[in-house]
Amino acid sequence: MEQALINKIKNNFVSEFSQEPLMVFSSGRINLIGEHVDYNDGFVFPAAIDKGIALAIQKANGNKSTVIASDFEESFQFEIDKIHVIDGGGWRNYLIGVIKELQKKGKRLDNINVAFSGNVPAGAGLSSSAALENAIVFGLNELFGLQLTKKEMILISQKAEHDYVGVKCGIMDQFASMYGEKNHFLLLDCRTLEYETYSIELEDYELVLINSNVQHNLSESTYNKRRALCEETAKMFQIESLRDLTKKELWQRREEFSQEEYKMVLYVIEEIERTTLAAKALEEKDIKKLGLLLYETHNGLSKQYKVSCEELDFLVDFARNSKRVVGSRMMGGGFGGCTINLVEKEFVQQFIELTSSSFQEKFGFECTPISVELSEGTHVINN
Repeated sequence: MEQALINKIKNNFVSEFSQEPLMVFSSGRINLIGEHVDYNDGFVFPAAIDKGIALAIQKANGNKSTVIASDFEESFQFEIDKIHVIDGGGWRNYLIGVIKELQKKGKRLDNINVAFSGNVPAGAGLSSSAALENAIVFGLNELFGLQLTKKEMILISQKAEHDYVGVKCGIMDQFASMYGEKNHFLLLDCRTLEYETYSIELEDYELVLINSNVQHNLSESTYNKRRALCEETAKMFQIESLRDLTKKELWQRREEFSQEEYKMVLYVIEEIERTTLAAKALEEKDIKKLGLLLYETHNGLSKQYKVSCEELDFLVDFARNSKRVVGSRMMGGGFGGCTINLVEKEFVQQFIELTSSSFQEKFGFECTPISVELSEGTHVINN
């Protein structure tokens, strides 16, 4: 699938611009556990996947830059030194944000030709936005010899999303997309950006993604409100982030929160704990314990942090009713997207069929299984 995508976008580029491009593949990501804690300096457990964004890039000969978004059948022209944010610009603002951030750092860029396409379903919670940002910054770094480190590049990608798209995301998506290693999860400390790799050894189980096909738009959702609550609470306790708060300290000042706010803050503290417990379960090859932690996370995301939706809750409850599924939860920012499920290998096909028919019957539209493999992060494709 990845190779077909790469060939398609390269051919599109050559046919449009009559140039040989530099080719970059930037991965989407899944996250085993540790949701909504990256912006609280917590621990997360992501992995890059073999679905993402293929980008072709080369210096332009004229005084205009041209970008073709193949999937949207849209193009965008601009002068590199006169670029600015566009109201309702969608995918354009990811590109604009990266370019503006590089220019702020004093990096000299010339006009470019770009074409890109992806095979990450938009809004599925697999971080197509981070993959696009990383593809652009990585491509520009290679093309113009900017000598940026991976860490510098992911911080530019994150800043682009914060300041030009309006989503105050944590660093997990960009990190996983850039640093991913084939067949490995990364246990990432979002405060220090130090990480450990864990090979994927799930014994008799397999990870199955089910896309609810309910699309979220985080910049228009309550995502930023959740982040603001976390930051205000940290200030109130005079700590750097909720990573430094204990359940006991929170309980002692519970009267200062509404019941809803208290539950949200408690969720973050508990989820950071759960992620370290998940790492221990993987080390001990205790897949059933890992599965229970996934169910606990979903319960927290749905009932405490309130970022789930009816369709995601249905998918997790359906999984919970099968003895051959040991764990399930919604994954990503919320309000739509995928569930991630730990399913007995021999039961996978039956699980997908049963889930699909029940979901269709309940909601009148289809959910979609997504097959992924854990892959390397953003990289140049050598022809």
